Amino acid sequence: LDVEDLIEEEQCVYTLTDSGYIKRTPASEYRQQGRGGKGNKAMSTKEEDCVSTVFTASTHDYILFFTNTGRAYRKKGYQIPASGKTARGTNIVNILPVEPGEKVTAMLHVKSLEDDSVLMMVTRKGTVKRLPLNVLNTARKAGIRCITLEEGDELICVRETDGEQALLI
Repeated sequence: LDVEDLIEEEQCVYTLTDSGYIKRTPASEYRQQGRGGKGNKAMSTKEEDCVSTVFTASTHDYILFFTNTGRAYRKKGYQIPASGKTARGTNIVNILPVEPGEKVTAMLHVKSLEDDSVLMMVTRKGTVKRLPLNVLNTARKAGIRCITLEEGDELICVRETDGEQALLI
C-alpha cells in the first residue's frame, strides 16, 4: 500500500510569488464570475510582492522547481501545503532545501516524468540548454544540478516543449 493511494486526487490552483511564497488551493473554492460581477481577492501578498506563477494541476502531478543557480527540485502536488484563498502561503524554504540566496525562478507541472517532453532552459547571459524530462526522474531530496552556470550567470526561464517546436527568445 502506497501513501499516495490514500490521497484523493483533485484539481488545485498552485500559486508562487516573487518573494518565494507558495500555496495550493482546491479549484472548487473558485467560482465563475457572473456578468457585471466584482472579482474576489485570491491571495494576500506583501506590498512589494507579486504573483509570478499560477496554474492548475492535480494533487498527483509532479511540480518541478528550478532555481537561479541551476538546480531542479521535484515534489508531488499534495506535498505543497494547502491554504485558503486569501492566505499568503508557505515560504519555499520550508518545502525545498534551497541554499541562502537561491531563488525559485520557474515552476512547472507535469503528469509523469517518463514523458518524451523536453525542457528548454535559458540563462541571463544567453546560454540555452535542452534537457529531456526523464533526466529529472531521480529520488534525490537535495535536487539535481540541471545546468552548469558561469560565474555571475543565472537561470531565468524554463519551458516545457515537445522537442519539435520553434522557440523565440
